[in-house]
Amino acid sequence: MATWIKALTKTRQRIQAVFQQVFRSSHALDEEAQEELEETLLQADVSMKRVLSWCEALSAPGQRADGSPLDLVRQLMRDSLGDPVPFTWPDAPRPYTVLLVGVNGTGKTTTAAKLAWQVKQAGRTPLLAATDTFRAAGADQLRIWAERVGCEVVAGQQGADAAAVAYDSLEAALARGTDVVLIDTAGRMHTKQPLMNELGKVRRAITTKLGREPDQTWIVLDASMGQNAITQARQFHQIAPLTGVIVSKLDGSAKAGFVFSVVEELGVPIRFAGLGEGMEDLVPFSASDFVAGLLGESAPERPP
Repeated sequence: MATWIKALTKTRQRIQAVFQQVFRSSHALDEEAQEELEETLLQADVSMKRVLSWCEALSAPGQRADGSPLDLVRQLMRDSLGDPVPFTWPDAPRPYTVLLVGVNGTGKTTTAAKLAWQVKQAGRTPLLAATDTFRAAGADQLRIWAERVGCEVVAGQQGADAAAVAYDSLEAALARGTDVVLIDTAGRMHTKQPLMNELGKVRRAITTKLGREPDQTWIVLDASMGQNAITQARQFHQIAPLTGVIVSKLDGSAKAGFVFSVVEELGVPIRFAGLGEGMEDLVPFSASDFVAGLLGESAPERPP
């Protein structure tokens, strides 16, 4: 199973040297050290607003009176991420619906399968809905994953109406007593309005069938995109109001600093993070674990 420390290696290597200088000093940052820290954090795709805020805190002499520089950095990072309650799969309503959205190549289909695996581990019954009817291999890919997970899948033919496939999947879930329906949508560019409008149709199909909007709408963001992922998410948020974020491919990114902007910019929590390729490597997001991995520390112990 992948670990936070291993997954964040590339980003940590980018910031490690300059942070070690900060930690060794018992004084506020001088101008030269501050400039170097700013440049390093920006290269790791921490937002300019966040960089300036952290450097201001680290440059204030009084801020270090009650703790070490490492303590202050750790606290600044954790505060930026908030402290969301880990997500758990509820017993009701049934079926509980999760709509997965995002642009091409973020790993939505793989993420949908890994979420289905988590649902099964929680003792619930998942169903995968393949509404990606643009790609010839879209539905086939999800069928293969469904076999690996050991769950059912509802899919349409290439070119079929995605909203109709979503509707059919909910009918099947109601008939079979399924607990959770995970709806994998087609990857679409956030700048292509017709495709974004179709996403709105999928949402309306869910509302029509169940009498409520999707219980969760989660966007899958590729960590290698850095701050560009935030721009994508804002556009999706307008069409399909997001309730959470899944950060994929953290293990391949040197731009994990963008994660600090997610909560502030979107106003929604990060729910899961992809630390590797294994089925168990999609894990509930933890601010403490993320910060510890970024700083090269062991994950803090969980209370019993």
